[in-house]
Amino acid sequence: MQKTTVQEKEATSAKVTPDALRKSVLREYAEALIIAVLLALVIRTFVVQAFKIPSGSMLPTLQIGDHILVNKFIYYLTPLTRGDIIVFKFPQDETRDFIKRVIGLPGETLEIRGRQVLINGVPLSEPYAVYSDGPIARSGDREHLGPLVIPVGKLFMMGDNRDHSMDSRVWGFLDEHKIKGKSFMVYFSIRSEDIPYTSIPFSVVYVLTHPSMIRWGRLGTIVQ
Repeated sequence: MQKTTVQEKEATSAKVTPDALRKSVLREYAEALIIAVLLALVIRTFVVQAFKIPSGSMLPTLQIGDHILVNKFIYYLTPLTRGDIIVFKFPQDETRDFIKRVIGLPGETLEIRGRQVLINGVPLSEPYAVYSDGPIARSGDREHLGPLVIPVGKLFMMGDNRDHSMDSRVWGFLDEHKIKGKSFMVYFSIRSEDIPYTSIPFSVVYVLTHPSMIRWGRLGTIVQ
């Protein structure tokens, strides 16, 4: 009878069964998936988050149906400046996110005279602001305000679509601690007002089968 050598025994014991191999592969996929999910959560929480523009308060800068990216850590590195377009918790309902432009900074004196905003008595140049020639969506006195001093830690926010924006003229100052981040890019944009579905799956299928719904020229544009 032929004797089995020690090397042969070791080789035999080292053989991996199909079940063990399958479990090993599944474990690798599971670990990779868990890591990917954790990274996505970290990025979404601390780095970049995606938001969709549902209203026209920031027209023409941001269109209804724009999907934007928001930098959530930038203000840890650089100071907030006038003109920044930021996403924040709506002061009257913090379950909702709003997006507006920073107009007044802490310690400044702000006044609104008709369509002119003054900061410390000096007229502010606002090439991004638009006004309606039709009926105005009024809530509070939008054309006459101040002069008022912006408190420390607060901001005065306004939408670019001045006659159709619920902003600091209505709900007051924004606490800086409510800021979620600064918008910096439109990564996707669709003519969402023309989509005949409210269901997300049906909407996705509709857009994929109707490429004309996509605003191709807005993809990758910088928000400013």
